Amino acid sequence: MGHTCNSIIINAPYEKVFDISNDITRWTELFGTEYKKAEVVKKEANKITFRLTDEDDKSWQSWRLLFKDKYFAYAEREEPKFPFIYMKIIWLYTPQPEGVALATGSQTTDFCPVEMSWIQHFQMDPKAKFSDSQVEGFINEGSQHNLKIFKEIIEKEAAK
Repeated sequence: MGHTCNSIIINAPYEKVFDISNDITRWTELFGTEYKKAEVVKKEANKITFRLTDEDDKSWQSWRLLFKDKYFAYAEREEPKFPFIYMKIIWLYTPQPEGVALATGSQTTDFCPVEMSWIQHFQMDPKAKFSDSQVEGFINEGSQHNLKIFKEIIEKEAAK
């Protein structure tokens, strides 16, 4: 089994961090060059079914449950699952105790920065090209890069 956990502190209000990071249609921007297309297939209550297409034109469908009031989102890859046997993802949003003042024109708003953590738990199919530990390395490297993009975009929008 593979397991990764990567985090970053985002200096923006929780509402903004949660809403922007879970806007699937913006993932082509938020994940840099990782996704060429990000399409919402269906929305029902707090469940979003979506399709991602990567730079190699490989597509897969996943679903995501949003628990905004509980500060997390949970997702699973559906079809095709290959090269995984399973892929489960949790995004945790943890407000940090120190307050930060955000200048918005002439008004100042106080908020707590948010630690956004991405936890991925998966198992690679034995027929896959890479092992669990190799994919852990790829995911950790990609997550660190992508989290910085999320931070930059969200903080920029929060400062408006």
